[in-house]
Amino acid sequence: MTISPLMPVYPRCDVRPVRGEHCHLISEDGTRYLDFAAGIAVNLLGHSHPGLIGAIQRQAATLMHVSNLYGSPQGERLAQRLVSLTFADTVFFTNSGAEAVEAAIKTARAYHQSAGSDRYELITFANAFHGRTMATISASNQDKMHKGFAPLLAGFRYVEFNDLAAAEAAIGPHTAGFLVEPIQGEGGVRPASLHFLRGLRALADRHDLMLVLDEVQTGMARTGTMYAYEQYGIEPDIMATAKGLGGGFPLGACLATERAARGMTFGSHGSTYGGNPLAMAAGQAVLDAVANEAFLADVRDKGERIRAGLEQFIGNYPDLFAGVRGMGLMIGLRMKVDPRPFMQHLRDRHQLLTVAAGDNTLRIVPPLVIGEAEIEEFFDRLSSGAADFAIGRAA
Repeated sequence: MTISPLMPVYPRCDVRPVRGEHCHLISEDGTRYLDFAAGIAVNLLGHSHPGLIGAIQRQAATLMHVSNLYGSPQGERLAQRLVSLTFADTVFFTNSGAEAVEAAIKTARAYHQSAGSDRYELITFANAFHGRTMATISASNQDKMHKGFAPLLAGFRYVEFNDLAAAEAAIGPHTAGFLVEPIQGEGGVRPASLHFLRGLRALADRHDLMLVLDEVQTGMARTGTMYAYEQYGIEPDIMATAKGLGGGFPLGACLATERAARGMTFGSHGSTYGGNPLAMAAGQAVLDAVANEAFLADVRDKGERIRAGLEQFIGNYPDLFAGVRGMGLMIGLRMKVDPRPFMQHLRDRHQLLTVAAGDNTLRIVPPLVIGEAEIEEFFDRLSSGAADFAIGRAA
């Protein structure tokens, strides 16, 4: 067996994709997989979208990178579109979701400290996932991400997700704000309740705190609106976005109101690659495809169809499945057993790619461009996979 030169931080499986066609991945040995993982909710336009590919090719032939010492017409254009589509007044571009959350954390602290306050602490929520940097693992209470990296960064207080009373009780003299996912992704596709998210907004207003949303996974039409916060009838002060924003090209952003970003002044933050022209072209192409009501309505319709099909399907396997939850095409299939063996079974025996998550949940996050054929193929593969998986468990 050949030893890989890659640092062994991922438990990589034997699937080795070398090509993508729309909503399928083709491996090194020619096997075709239906991709309902989408790079963990990244490849929202699939793997061969002509608009995205063309935009990247044209920009690569023109200008790929230039220092942020100079003006950025490409960045200004994409930032203006994001501002027009959201609550925000200002945008900082990054290369990833973790960097976007880092920028959001700094923005929340700077809001207070630029005005002479010593507030720095963010209240975060159990089973959240915000990234793998030192700050973002410190923002999570998950021990599996902490092991080997002590000491953690100070400034985070953990409370239970969807527990508004606990969030209010955690507010102290150093509290700067709340950092929360509207729907916990890695935590099990667990949506925040309307009462909880609206309550956090009210607490932030009452105590002059920043409401920081991590919409890295939920953003860019994934839930059937451009961003999930729209479905809660609230607006954040600061928001991190990434994953689908580049459609597969590394791109993230921290969005904020002018007031919330008052501490982010010259020299306070930076990124060598953030906002490079190539990434901006990818972001523009993604928005060209998804930032319209017809596309968003289509995502909602497909999400409702898959959820309804899953609700009917799981009744056939009461010993395996516990329920379905999520929004749009961010769907969680809750299981009564560890979802990882089932995920592996679907992948290895039925060529269906999904993603395991916390709370015994199987994540179903397909490209947003799936059609009738892919939905039917999904249910065919899921049904045959569940049937022989159940037989294997009973044997």
